[in-house]
Amino acid sequence: MALQSSGAISLNNVNVELGNSGTASINMGSSAVRDLFDVASGAISMSDGYGASNAYATGGTITTSGGYTIHTFTSSGTFAITASDTVQYLVIAGGGGGGGHYGGGGGAGGYLESTSMSVTAQGYTVTVGAGGSGGEGAVGSNGTNSVFNSITSTGGGGGAYSGNRVAGNGGSGGGTTFTGAVATGISGQGFNGGLGGDYGGCNGGSGGGGGAGGVGASFASGNAGNGGSGKSSSITGTAVARAGGGGGVYLCDGGAGGVGTAGGGSGGLSNNADGVQTSGVDGTANTGGGGGGYGYTEAGVIAGNGASGVVIIRYLTP
Repeated sequence: MALQSSGAISLNNVNVELGNSGTASINMGSSAVRDLFDVASGAISMSDGYGASNAYATGGTITTSGGYTIHTFTSSGTFAITASDTVQYLVIAGGGGGGGHYGGGGGAGGYLESTSMSVTAQGYTVTVGAGGSGGEGAVGSNGTNSVFNSITSTGGGGGAYSGNRVAGNGGSGGGTTFTGAVATGISGQGFNGGLGGDYGGCNGGSGGGGGAGGVGASFASGNAGNGGSGKSSSITGTAVARAGGGGGVYLCDGGAGGVGTAGGGSGGLSNNADGVQTSGVDGTANTGGGGGGYGYTEAGVIAGNGASGVVIIRYLTP
């Protein structure tokens, strides 16, 4: 919490910010109040306290679990801490967008986690990467990086499409179409995307995007590539799988789009026999999952966008 930035500050407000009962006796010249208001000596005005905080650390959405305080950033901000400490972190970048027109699945955003990082009393800029846009008759765009202190997770690679069979490299690589080459992930952050294939006639499809926990599946006859597996973390106190790849597209009869995993979106279907065309699914926000590829160029049928990333920081509650 923090004191308000405008209007009247009451003694009750000051007490609560200091962790006291709101009705407790208070001496405005005490060292606790002077530290909070940042006035070392002399008269103190209530307006000196605008925005003042007695918190050990601020930034993001703050929760507690199992003796830890947890700061979850779903958008960019500042992690400010008032003392040197050791923190744990999870930094996931934005996932890549699915490819358009027989498109491959988007690769997951890079995934970096550690149980030990030394920090000092200062403010640290936190950047949460955006998901890449799904392609529309184009390669999906790569996700953008997430950053905390010296740690940078790289955005996931976008899925390929039929006119340009080269998927994006990234934290995890995007899935390819037909005979496109493998798109690579970054060792320690994610895995490669899957390959597409053409098994005669319209029985073809695309590969799934790579995930933080495994490679994207390649197309096999009758099966579009599923997204690569994500990774699970219990940094918030509950195990959650994130950063899975997006699914690829299946072409023609009797199949289905590849399944997205751990926040990745599933791929669409392009069925030339009965005209059924389905869009790729967006990745789930703040998981770093890749977007699903989509089938054919048709009004209203689109590729899935990659998911935004997330930055989570925790430390033992003082």
